[in-house]
Amino acid sequence: MFRRTFTIMLSGLLLLSAFGFQGAGAQSLVDQQATEKIRTKVLKMGVGTNARVQVKLIDNTQFNGYISAADQDSFSVVERGTGSSKTVSYSDTQSVKKAGGGVSAKTLLILGAVAAGAAVTWVVVKPALCDGGAQTRGPC
Repeated sequence: MFRRTFTIMLSGLLLLSAFGFQGAGAQSLVDQQATEKIRTKVLKMGVGTNARVQVKLIDNTQFNGYISAADQDSFSVVERGTGSSKTVSYSDTQSVKKAGGGVSAKTLLILGAVAAGAAVTWVVVKPALCDGGAQTRGPC
């Protein structure tokens, strides 16, 4: 009787290990894809003081800084205000964005130059087209 029970238990354990019993800490496919997406984004941004980022973790804490190192499992960010370095795992990260994603000064300068050019063109071209009010169509 003991031998038969022992044999059944042993065969059950062997079957369980043969079919790949996964532990509770395994990531789902969606989590793995999100982690891989964040990893590629960080590696694409690069490393150095020009690689400024805004990092949001899964526990909703946020911090800004630049990427000082990027490994296969984690990356390091030097915080902007304090200068301290934090090593963050890709799986603990919710999102990574470039810092200062608003409109840059260069873009505003270009838009201002275009607006000024349009105003000057309107002031110069309108009198040439309207020639004293004789035309009734167009910009007059």
